[in-house]
Formats: sequence, structure tokens, C-alpha cells
Amino acid sequence: MYKAPVEEIAFTLKHVAGMGEAMSNGLFGDLGDDLVDAILAEAGRFATEEVAPLAEIGDRQGARLVDGEVRLPDGWRDLYRDWIAGGWNGLTAPEAFGGQALPHMLNVAALEMWNSGSMAFALAPTLTMGAIEAVSTHGSAALKEKYLEKMVSGEWTGTMNLTEPHAGSDLGVLKARAERMPDGSYRIFGQKIFITWGEHDAADNIIHLVLARLADAPAGTRGISLFLVPKFLVNDDGSLGPRNDLFCHALEHKLGIHGSPTCTMIYGDGRFGDEKGAIGWLVGEENKGLACMFTMMNNARLAVGMQGVAIAEAATQKALAYAGERTQGRAPGSSGAGMSPIVEHPDVARMLLTMKALTQGSRAISYACAHAIDMARRAGDGRHWQDRAALLTPIAKSFSTDAGVEVASLGIQVHGGMGFIEETGAARYLRDARIAPIYEGTNGIQAIDLVTRKLPLSGGDQAKGFIAELKEIADGVRRSNLDGFGETAARLGAAIADLEQATAWLLKALADDRTAEALAGATPYQRLFGLALTGCYLAKGGLAESGDGKGEGRIALCRFAAENLLAETAALRDRVVNGAASLAAARILLA
Repeated sequence: MYKAPVEEIAFTLKHVAGMGEAMSNGLFGDLGDDLVDAILAEAGRFATEEVAPLAEIGDRQGARLVDGEVRLPDGWRDLYRDWIAGGWNGLTAPEAFGGQALPHMLNVAALEMWNSGSMAFALAPTLTMGAIEAVSTHGSAALKEKYLEKMVSGEWTGTMNLTEPHAGSDLGVLKARAERMPDGSYRIFGQKIFITWGEHDAADNIIHLVLARLADAPAGTRGISLFLVPKFLVNDDGSLGPRNDLFCHALEHKLGIHGSPTCTMIYGDGRFGDEKGAIGWLVGEENKGLACMFTMMNNARLAVGMQGVAIAEAATQKALAYAGERTQGRAPGSSGAGMSPIVEHPDVARMLLTMKALTQGSRAISYACAHAIDMARRAGDGRHWQDRAALLTPIAKSFSTDAGVEVASLGIQVHGGMGFIEETGAARYLRDARIAPIYEGTNGIQAIDLVTRKLPLSGGDQAKGFIAELKEIADGVRRSNLDGFGETAARLGAAIADLEQATAWLLKALADDRTAEALAGATPYQRLFGLALTGCYLAKGGLAESGDGKGEGRIALCRFAAENLLAETAALRDRVVNGAASLAAARILLA
């Protein structure tokens, strides 16, 4: 059974990702260690004792469409009500609407624990939090006044409606349409697919954020608008009015996250209301909806990265517990009379340590991204931190979700044949994890974003400055002279050099208008960056002064990662620099 690693999460937040320094500098007001620890402890308790026990039920039963209404798995409706009663939905939301305005770092740490308990369940608050940010950033005063308080409390949930059957990543071709009405509202018509928690029975209302196009809008993405479309219309006094003209037509039958209802939504076919058309209100300006939606999407991308971390943590815990109990064969050097626990076999130990290293590295990367978001809002040098958050977001999303899949797969391997059996629960983690590299922008799209948009920020100075910071960490390992680090300093130095060379090559390729060559190496570069960060953040944790007695273990894990995982960066750098020509030549095989 999953147990929230509260101490490790707190350590990473404070000593690796930057929260401790920010609190010391007063950037988070009167927030101190005691309050941080209390929030994390209660979030961990809820994830461990309330969410995790219902994960298997959610996976086995799934969400069900019954007589046009979606029913959640047994116990989930009450679980959600208990979750909102705890006030968790408003951790970072504006105080004016009932939120607590706490740092984003705390929210992503809590999200990790809830997703470890049940990724399918945690998707509901994940989408709602993103919708809150979009409405609070771009919505009119009237929309904020009418909708935000109930969304912040969690009484009403939120969704993101982008995808259509013919329009996945290319939103410029979406067909959902909007018509202006004399009273300032709009009528929305169309079909949306893959809408997470688009219909359910846990909340009193569901607030859909829907992309649609006006008849006179420009073609492509420049002609998309964003609309707030509630399931139930809301009266001026805040009470719920009649049902809006929208409904869930079908639920997707998915590989994983079965408890999460993934809906096909129909807007404006006349099923509800006096006339056809779902009633909605504009968020932001006409034809500028994609920019508004990206506020929600960027929030969601980091949250999805946290899903990768969460699955990796849960899968690692399960595999480690199994490996300590399962006996098989005699491990080298075993002196006992019977069979050895499989954890004592070198190959199993290698898998488990790889799982731990990727989990902790992904956690640090994601928390560091959240730290940059907080600093952009609270520190004086906002532009620097905005660029840092922008640079880290695609890495946090992609590296962490790839790690979630890799770690969950290794977890099955540790279980052996029992891992392939659903009853052990190891397979669920892999099934759930597999969606995360796909949604909220596939990891290939994250790589495109990283190389073509984020890498050139400030003329490449943001990336170069970040690499310089990583060199300082490697120098700190070298200066420490701690025997436990082994060859870590040299391996970190080599990985950072690979990253620096690949970065310089990509920036030159972009400057020379060789975008196709740069994109050929975008995904390898993304992993290269993530591995270098993993090694450096593990080293930073090993160097940090810590009173929890785990410093020796952190140094040992850092050394393992440096000497076993970081050699891959050289091959990745070669793929970035030299892979384009062979890719172009081999494309004849795809015709």
C-alpha cells in the first residue's frame, strides 16, 4: 500500500528546489517550516488513508454512463466531498475568492501525493485548479464574481475542452462554433472528445472552458475564442438554474485511469433548454482564446509532470516492498540457508535504484519548475524567473512522464510474472502512467516547444545561465572531497558538457534557419537535459545540510545515478548533433 513520502518531499522542496531559501528571504510572507510540514503531513495522510484505498475500486469498476448520467466508482463521490471539505482545492487560489494564496510549490507537492494515491481521482482537482487560474487571469469581473468562489471551494469542478475528432494537437482546424447573442452571451455548438471529468456525480456543477470559433473569425489559431459554459446555468443570486444545452454522449474505454470519466461532450444539439445552443460567456477577448487557454495548459503541463513523479513513487514503493519479501535463488555472497530475498540480487537492486533515482530526479525537476513559477510572481527579477519556468515546464512534463512509464515498467519487471497479473496492482501503474506522455501536449510537442521557443529565450542566455548553475553544483561535489560521491563530480562534469555542446549546436542551427535539423534532435535533447538535471539535483540533495539522517543514502543514490545513468548523455548529445542526416535519409522507408 502506498505511503506518502512526506519527509522526502519536504526535503526536496526546502533543500533542493529552493523553498527554504525563499522562505528565509521572506518571499512567502510568514510561511514557515511548521506550517509547511503540517500541510504536507495532512495531505500525505489524506492520500495514504483516504485516496489510495479506493484506487483499486476505481480501476476495477471505472466510471459508468447510466441513462445519460455518469456515475463514479463506489466511494468516490464521498471521497471527493471529503477532499473539498479539507479545503485542498484552494491552496494557491486567490484569497479574494476563498483561496489560501500559498506557494505553487506546496500545491504540486500535494498533487504528487494525491496522484500517487489515485491518478484517476486526482485528475478532477487538477483540471479545476487550471480552470480557476484561467478564469482568474482572463475572466471578466462578472465571471469571477459568479463562478470563482464555488470553483475555489471545489463545490464546482472545471474542465478543459480543446480536442475534437479531427483536431488533436492542431487546434487551428477545430470546428466548434460560437454565435453572438444580443444579451452579450454566446451560443456554443459542436463536439469535443477526451474531456477529462467532463461529466460526473461528485460536484453540483461543472464549469467547462470551451474553445470555439466565431463565424467571422480569422482562419487558424488566430481565430479561436474561449468560452465559459456551465453544466447548469447560474442565477444572479448564485443558485443553480436550468440545465444548459450540453451532455456527455459517451465515455472512452481506456488503457488506464479507469475511474476518471473521459467524455465525448456534445454542445448545442437541443437536448436541453428552449432552443438549441449551449449558453456560454467569453473569457478574455474574441479570437484570442488560445492565449487564455494556454494559461490553463501550462498549469496542467506541470501537473501532468507531477503525475509522472507520483506514479513513479508509488510503483517504486510497491516494487521495493515486493523485492524485500519475495525469495528466489541464492544471491552472491549469501550466507543463509534458504533462498535470498530478490532485493539482494544485483540486477534487481540495479532496477530498484534506477527507479529511485528517476523518481527523485523527476520530483526535483518538477518542484524546481514550481519554484520558478512562485519566484516569477514574488521575486524582483520576474523576467528571469518567468524564462526559467518556461524553460523547465516542457522538461518537467516530458522527462517526468517518461520516467513514470519507465519506472512503472521496471516495477512490473521486479515483480516478475506476478507483475503481469492484475491482482498484484503493479500493472495498474503502467496502464495509468501511459497517458501522461500523451495528453496536455505530447512529449514530442514538448520537445518542439523546448527547442524552438524556450531555448532561444533571452537570446539563449537563460539556458546558458542555467547550465552555469549546474556547473557550480558539480564543482561543489568536487570541492566536498567526500569519498561517498565516488566519480560523481567527473560524471556530472561530462554530462553538463554534453548538455552545453548540444545547446550550442541547437542555438546555432536555429540561427542558421536549419529548424528541421534542430527538430530532429529535439526529443534526445529533452532527455539529455532531464538526465543532467537529475544528476545535479541528486548531488545538490547529497550536499545539503540535513538533520534527517539520510545524507549518506542521498549521496549513495547520487553516485549510483552518476555512474550508471549519466553515460547516456554522450549518446544523446551525438544524436542531437549528428542524427538529422540519417533521419532524413531513412524517411523513404515511411512513404
